[in-house]
Amino acid sequence: MAASNPDTPGREPRPTRIAFAAILALVLAMPAIAAQPTKGRNAEIVVDAASSDVDYRSNTLLFRDVVITQGPLRVQAERARATGLDFKDATWTFSGKVKIDVEGGTMRAEEAVVNFVADQLARATVRGKPAEFEQQMKTGGKARGRAGSLVYETRGGTVTLKENAWLSDGRSEIRGQQLVYEIAAQRVQAGKTTGSDERVRIVIRPQTAPEPKVTP
Repeated sequence: MAASNPDTPGREPRPTRIAFAAILALVLAMPAIAAQPTKGRNAEIVVDAASSDVDYRSNTLLFRDVVITQGPLRVQAERARATGLDFKDATWTFSGKVKIDVEGGTMRAEEAVVNFVADQLARATVRGKPAEFEQQMKTGGKARGRAGSLVYETRGGTVTLKENAWLSDGRSEIRGQQLVYEIAAQRVQAGKTTGSDERVRIVIRPQTAPEPKVTP
């Protein structure tokens, strides 16, 4: 682990930021490939944490105040548990004020499970009471959604809202057992899960017409 700067007399010691390479140096049993920057259409994976613990017996890493970035994707939480740093096939579990930024949208929840496949963030499942999603729309407004769980798929660029799903663009709102929001197209598909007879409900609020100007 890199040495920290000497403490300045009369000041609190600054928390040490844990460098990705320093963590790798500790976990000797892990494959060397994890130390290489990710290539391809996505940027390298960067892990930044205030502190970490390594359990060699279970090959598990525990992080506090952690941020993981890969290109435009960013995951932030108070705590994280990782099954390893080989991102060819890794699962991270985040908890405490989880925030995930994806393609101009943001998901917030109390816990999330993020899967990395072939050195890329492939899928994120967040759960909360409720889990929340929002995205700045091309029209100038914001799309906002909430549900018991949100599932983000990188390949399709979609967020699936499940369990009491609700989505609104500020003027209209839609509710259903399952809603699929396409981030790039800013389009929503509504459906129902197998065995469910719940119907989709859409509410459209008419825009208030401006009052006509009175000419003196």
